[in-house]
Amino acid sequence: MAKKLTLSTINRGWPHQIALLKALSEGGLADEQALYCNRLLRCSVIPSVTCDGQMFNIHCFATRAGASAFMSKFGGEWFDPAKRGRGEDADRWIRKSVDDHGPG
Repeated sequence: MAKKLTLSTINRGWPHQIALLKALSEGGLADEQALYCNRLLRCSVIPSVTCDGQMFNIHCFATRAGASAFMSKFGGEWFDPAKRGRGEDADRWIRKSVDDHGPG
C-alpha cells in the first residue's frame, strides 16, 4: 500500500504552488490539465482550500518553470503554503496579500 502524502511532504517536494478555482479543474479541464502536466512534475495529490466562500485546488509543482507554465495556460495565482490555516483549519486559505512571485 502506498504511503499517503502529507501537506508538509507536498510542500517540501513540490514547493511551487498555484491556486486555481476548483470549477476550472473539473471534468474535461481536469483531464486536459493532467495530460498537460505529464511533463511538468506536478504532484499527483491536489489539495484544496477555501477562501471567501470559494473552493480552490492547489496544483503543486517541483519546479518554478512547471508552475509558471501551468499558470500561463490555465490561470490561477501563486499560493503560499504559509497562508494555509493550521490544524482543523488546514483547508482554509488565509489570503491577506498575494505574493506575485511565488517561492524562491
